[in-house]
Amino acid sequence: MTVQTFNFEADTGKILSIVINSLYSQKEIFLRELISNASDAINKRKFDIMTAGNAADTFDGKITIAVNKKDKTITLSDNGIGLSSDEMVETLGTIASSGTKAFIEAAKSTKDANDVSDQLIGQFGVGFYSAFMVAEQVEVLSKKHGAKTASLWASDGQGGFTITDASRDETGTSVILHLRKEAKEYLEQERITHLVKKYSDHIAQPIFWIGKDDAAEQLNSSAALWTRPAKDISEDEYTSFYNAVASSYDKPFITLHNKTEGAVEFTNLLFIPSSAPFDLYDPERKSKLHLYVNRVFITDDYEGLVPKWMRFLRGIIDTPDVDLNVSREMLQQNPAVTKISKAVIKRVLSELKKALDKRRDEYATFWEGLGKVLKEGLYEDQANSEKLLEICLFRSTKADKLITLQDYIDDFAENQEVIYYLSSDDADRARLSPHLESFQAKNIDVLLLTDPIDDFWLSNIQQFAGKNFQSITRGEVDISKVGEATSKDDQPEDILSDQFVAKIKHVLEGNVANVRSSANMETSLARLVADDNGMDQQMERMMRMHNPDFKGMPKVLEVNAKHPLIKSLNAKLEAGEFEGSDDFAKLILDSALVAEGEAIIDPRDFAKRLSDVMQKALAS
Repeated sequence: MTVQTFNFEADTGKILSIVINSLYSQKEIFLRELISNASDAINKRKFDIMTAGNAADTFDGKITIAVNKKDKTITLSDNGIGLSSDEMVETLGTIASSGTKAFIEAAKSTKDANDVSDQLIGQFGVGFYSAFMVAEQVEVLSKKHGAKTASLWASDGQGGFTITDASRDETGTSVILHLRKEAKEYLEQERITHLVKKYSDHIAQPIFWIGKDDAAEQLNSSAALWTRPAKDISEDEYTSFYNAVASSYDKPFITLHNKTEGAVEFTNLLFIPSSAPFDLYDPERKSKLHLYVNRVFITDDYEGLVPKWMRFLRGIIDTPDVDLNVSREMLQQNPAVTKISKAVIKRVLSELKKALDKRRDEYATFWEGLGKVLKEGLYEDQANSEKLLEICLFRSTKADKLITLQDYIDDFAENQEVIYYLSSDDADRARLSPHLESFQAKNIDVLLLTDPIDDFWLSNIQQFAGKNFQSITRGEVDISKVGEATSKDDQPEDILSDQFVAKIKHVLEGNVANVRSSANMETSLARLVADDNGMDQQMERMMRMHNPDFKGMPKVLEVNAKHPLIKSLNAKLEAGEFEGSDDFAKLILDSALVAEGEAIIDPRDFAKRLSDVMQKALAS
């Protein structure tokens, strides 16, 4: 007999330590995780048989649970695809490093591990390892589909594991748990029956309790939940199914259970989460929808079923209009799948609009977690951008809560014809921007766009409801006839002298594109604006994140001609009386950069200039 001994990967050992020693509040979920793995194995074997075209190799999937009270063991078996010894090393001895790191960091940062054990297990895909919460020793006896020999994996969850040659008559896997003393409750049929009903009643394969004399008693209904009429399904059943299929523990924000007939036939049982899934911002942005053909699982890794901006969607789609042996490449060109995708997108957008209209506060909470992803569709999905804009929420300078674009338009100031917005990386800092001063003085609302995707979708979408979007940091924005009148509106406009403009432009040559007076400031000295075709400051920041050498185009320096300091400097320059104006010109630019949250061009030179100016002021 050949026995191979392996050490766990370092990160895997850390996870096992956390699971075994800290995550004990929901240890009952080990059964759900193992049953889900068994169900997946059966589905994989069926799929392999069908894609191979070997009809004679079909089988009825089943899962069995047996206990031995004397030995204090519980054995969960399936007749699924099985594992080879190499697959045991790969899947039972190693966890993907990205998920591992995230798991460990999340566990470290958790104040009360007992409150979040189930969440960590569900979010980070360590379902098999939950067995160690109740077992001091775990054995996995498995025979791969098509193989002649079997292997036995064994571990105490400490230093490592062994793999031994073994024998097993049937294809499939048995997981044998040697229970801890405090886990003896799981040796009782009543407890196991309750947990199967609670977590796994919807599993399509029958789950049997093996009692005395090998008598088999089915514990679950073995009926695919989505095949039942919606009126016969309780909210708890939907939530339980969602938690199982999504490996989550929140309640769904929206449940969509529909059967569509016509050009294409399909049933969908889909869930929009109430909180963001852990992998929502995975770089690959993959959907996790399960595709079935006549209740036979095909794949949960097909990118074309819904667009990437809808990857938060969880659940299943079951259709008879796709061949069982279709390859993933063929799926991408399958007209039935294309029609299903369009129907699902339309349905999801419709339900989100209903939630926005009828459950505004709940929708606002949902938006805080998932809104950034929906906004990706504004940039990537032109066909649905208008519908998406209708359900987007935004912050603004006047509103104390999130608003829609229609809310913004309904609250237009007098004579307002465009949607004003300010792009920034932080809403609180944006509210202090010098660009907002005149808008606030005239009680004109401005949208605060703080999501990185905002600048990208605005490059594609020019208007909403016939109203153009206009950045208040690009071009010359004239609001003289918009909004409430101010006491200064009747006063003559302060004008910068030609000498002032020429001097400032000369000193700042190369650092600014132009110098001009601005009527859109109240208290600030100056601000920087891009030309009509230039980039907002926020877009330039994002470009620098990807390319540190990116400089951007010089911006226009707009000066507040009514500011007392500018008035004095203007008068002196006009009279040709001010020799130290170079330092003042550079400090005006520095103040504009600071107000934008940008780095000063030369901090050391800035400190010297500021010191010199203060010394001269004190000496005069």
